[in-house]
Amino acid sequence: MDNHLRYQAPSESAALASAAPAPPDKAGTWKDFITVTKPGIIRSNLIAAFAGFWLASRWDIQFGLMIMTLLGTVLVMASSCVFNNYFDRELDLKMERTRNRSLPTGRLTPKVVLWYAVILGVVGLAVLFLFSGVLAGLFGAVGMFVYVVVYTLWLKRSSTWSTSVGAISGAMPPVIGYVAVTGSVDMAAVLLFALLFLWQPPHFWALGIRRVEEYRAAGFPLLPVVKGIKRTKYQMIPYLVLLIPIPILMYAYGYAGIFFLVIGLLLAIWWLYAALQGFRAKDDEAWSKKVFIISINYLTLSLIVLILNTTF
Repeated sequence: MDNHLRYQAPSESAALASAAPAPPDKAGTWKDFITVTKPGIIRSNLIAAFAGFWLASRWDIQFGLMIMTLLGTVLVMASSCVFNNYFDRELDLKMERTRNRSLPTGRLTPKVVLWYAVILGVVGLAVLFLFSGVLAGLFGAVGMFVYVVVYTLWLKRSSTWSTSVGAISGAMPPVIGYVAVTGSVDMAAVLLFALLFLWQPPHFWALGIRRVEEYRAAGFPLLPVVKGIKRTKYQMIPYLVLLIPIPILMYAYGYAGIFFLVIGLLLAIWWLYAALQGFRAKDDEAWSKKVFIISINYLTLSLIVLILNTTF
């Protein structure tokens, strides 16, 4: 792979040809309505929202508030993902991993999916504003706006900054969970935001390196497509370095205990070390797969330990 290859969008005729929708092989089912919400993304962000709520509660849980906050957050995230599927339906046809989704295959129609997204968003924001507080609702609205408008409609189609800016929306769930309890933004909310924000670009760039040719063929100006794989490896490092102080600060401010400090540090250093190995890796695909798996484990274990080691 030439790391200095520049991004070139496919020709218009080729793009139109590759974007021709195939006739649906069957009508949509309830499973299609679930998959169009991207349940994998919702799962990881739901854990993050719960971690934020738990950290703010300090083991004194208001279960009614927790259920409504998690419900509102899930609906807002689901709405954002459905909007993303709606606006990306033609682009999804160009990539192997997305061309069998419900919209590209015609199992769900664009009109139905658009209304589905609107209803989920309205209900989700209403739940947050009414039950979790104005601040939680505002953060939910900001997350939706950044993901749907700034990321999906603008930067994803035009700039390598899409991953970094889009990370703002992915960092909102733990903050929503936290402010639903506290009604204010403090250092813990900032650190929760930083944890999720800094995690996303190196996580997604690892996937981008693995599937760089698919993104190139689809015309996505992703960083490894435009700037090359070596530049992407370099750009991952600052995010991973900045993850290291987070468990230290969580411990220093008294939000989490010694177990989160130690385990959080070890996980961050492990991920950074694996990323640095990429500069001497002979097989970028194998290396990026390893780093991608580590990134998932990093977030999952960090949030679990943070929940279990929240101070009273």
